[in-house]
Amino acid sequence: MILEVGMRITSKGQITIPAHIREQAGLLPHTEVGFTFDGGDVRLVRVGLPEGGRRGRDLVGHLQSCRSKVTMTTDEIMALTRNHGA
Repeated sequence: MILEVGMRITSKGQITIPAHIREQAGLLPHTEVGFTFDGGDVRLVRVGLPEGGRRGRDLVGHLQSCRSKVTMTTDEIMALTRNHGA
């Protein structure tokens, strides 16, 4: 276990997590986090995906659901786009 030293809690109760720790833990902006308590230790845990990750997952799910609805071939779609407005 690596213990980082030198961070202080601000008067507003905030702590800056060093960039290398955020990167290693995969903590992106807007990531939800929580705290667990074990004796005198406090542990930061990721609760959910960042908002962008959730939107991305939703988009992939939507695109996968559309796959079975497409009945045209790529060539047919390309022909429609080329002849559009002609």
